Amino acid sequence: MSSCEDILSLTDHETEAVLEGRGVYVLILKVSRETVVEIGRARRRIRFKRGFYAYVGSALSGLEHRIQRHLRSSQGETKKKHWHIDFLLASPAVRIVAVILAQTKERKECEIASHLLRNGLEFVRGFGCSDCGCESHLFFSPQRSALLSAVRSSFHASELTPSFFSAGQRRHRRDRQSQAHHETESC
Repeated sequence: MSSCEDILSLTDHETEAVLEGRGVYVLILKVSRETVVEIGRARRRIRFKRGFYAYVGSALSGLEHRIQRHLRSSQGETKKKHWHIDFLLASPAVRIVAVILAQTKERKECEIASHLLRNGLEFVRGFGCSDCGCESHLFFSPQRSALLSAVRSSFHASELTPSFFSAGQRRHRRDRQSQAHHETESC
């Protein structure tokens, strides 16, 4: 089983419960080496630094379907590239190392992106936000722990309780201070 498949083991009842319904999610990506990717129909060339990125998205028609779509893309499965993130995930230098999500019926992705922006993270202007007024939905940090801390803080500021899934993790963990350190170190 690949590490991406391990992120979300759909055989676990608790995982299935978290994935049911609608919500917001953040993909934590690792870019293993500097790479240039052509993004969107306009084929805008963007240079991505080596390090960690947080992509904020919503799944108001279902978390499970949307996240599984991203996981399949990161495993190299060919699919139609629809969103900016699809182009980035198609790069062999990029892999999903964690997924953070929360159930909500409200559109919270822009609120989370706004909090990440206020946290002072670097961002890729115009990425993932062609359907809203945000500056970006993709944020960068050279340090995984700093990025995860900012994401967790953004969920709490949006009054959401995040669930964390790390590569190789068979079951999800609800956000608790005692588990936050372990999660930061495990993905």
